[in-house]
Amino acid sequence: MAKHKVIISCAVTGSIHTPSMSPHLPVTPAEIAESALGAAEAGAAIVHLHARNPADGRPDQSPEAFEPFLKVIKQSSDVVVNLTTGGAPYMTIEERVRPAAQWQPEVASLNMGSMNFGLFPMLKRYKAFQHPWERPMLEGSHDLVFRNSFKDIRYALETLNATGARYEFECYDTSHLYNLHYFRTEGLVQPPLFIQTCFGLLGGIGAHPEDVMHMKRTADRLFGAEYRWSVLGAGRNQMPVAAMAAAMGGNVRVGLEDSLWIGAGQLAPTNAAQVRQVRQIIEGLGLEIATPDEAREILSLKGGDRVAF
Repeated sequence: MAKHKVIISCAVTGSIHTPSMSPHLPVTPAEIAESALGAAEAGAAIVHLHARNPADGRPDQSPEAFEPFLKVIKQSSDVVVNLTTGGAPYMTIEERVRPAAQWQPEVASLNMGSMNFGLFPMLKRYKAFQHPWERPMLEGSHDLVFRNSFKDIRYALETLNATGARYEFECYDTSHLYNLHYFRTEGLVQPPLFIQTCFGLLGGIGAHPEDVMHMKRTADRLFGAEYRWSVLGAGRNQMPVAAMAAAMGGNVRVGLEDSLWIGAGQLAPTNAAQVRQVRQIIEGLGLEIATPDEAREILSLKGGDRVAF
């Protein structure tokens, strides 16, 4: 049965890491497309996509920035495309929702609450930066609240529900699960809910096994059979958290958005390398990975023929 298969999502570039941190971080549309297709070939059923300015790598949430790689990915693969509405924490909700509103993907990510978003610890590791925007972006996170108010979330849902998109609900803390439950009682979200519990980012819940268990227990209590669980662990927590969740019947997310590493002190050469690593863990547990079409069935998606790219 498809429901027992593990969905691997791959978040290929994100907006948190900067180009100076890894030469392997995809920046140009060609790099993002190639990286996403490599991840899909390695076993990712879903690719989660951000865009960047090709010249300096800064996050770019203009719909035009997404177009070149969306077309290439769609022509070359049946992978499920998931577009960010997180964008970068410094953007307005209107800016953040625009790409998903225009391109109408099968899945859009949606952050479920405001939070402190501490990226500044990375300044201890990285001293030299190629581009003038990188250091101030990291330093600015000392005083950054990533705003996702009830009004913001409602705006995203009302805008994107009309497109038939479903969501990767990103929950960085217990309160975010309760916020999602509120929108479920309001009828603004429909099951099956795809809940991505996020661990190990400064400002959100930690990545201890007890934290993982706590989020799972809370989601079980609030949503019962109405949700599908997935996890992401930030940085070195990526594979341990994924292994724990896979063993407990969950789905997993990897990718250079969440971690630049493939082992201690070893940069991941590609997104595909992380997908292959987590696939080994999953298959080592005697489990099977889901194909894109099985993921569509598990998550009740509208289908790749109903997107606008």
